[in-house]
Amino acid sequence: MASSSMVSKIQQLGKMLSETKSFDRVLSKVRIVSAAKGKLSCELTVGEEHTNLGGTLHGGLTATIIDSVSTWAIVSAEHPPGVSTDLNISYMRPAKIGETVIIDAECLKVGKTLAFASVSLLNKDTGKLIAQGRHTKYIA
Repeated sequence: MASSSMVSKIQQLGKMLSETKSFDRVLSKVRIVSAAKGKLSCELTVGEEHTNLGGTLHGGLTATIIDSVSTWAIVSAEHPPGVSTDLNISYMRPAKIGETVIIDAECLKVGKTLAFASVSLLNKDTGKLIAQGRHTKYIA
């Protein structure tokens, strides 16, 4: 289990995102549900502002979620956030306006210079996989 200070730190990050004017504000409605060392679970209820012209979760936002939430998982494992070296995403099915997406991230391995994480986005009601991503970060 993550220390209460680590959970608090990640929750403060979420609060900061809701107040920022930077690009990261697109994550302001991502809610942190639980955090443990190297693991993080979040939720997002898809709103119109999150969608493409087809009315489904925008692929670019999906990539941003995978990028950021995997970084939070690495930070929760008490490592620096680093910089991205690789981001791979498989899109499997759409998420529509009003649907809640579960975002589960895990820090898989941390070496001397690289950290590896995975993220799954699932439909909360059906449990079906929406997208899955792998993220590699340079952390030295």
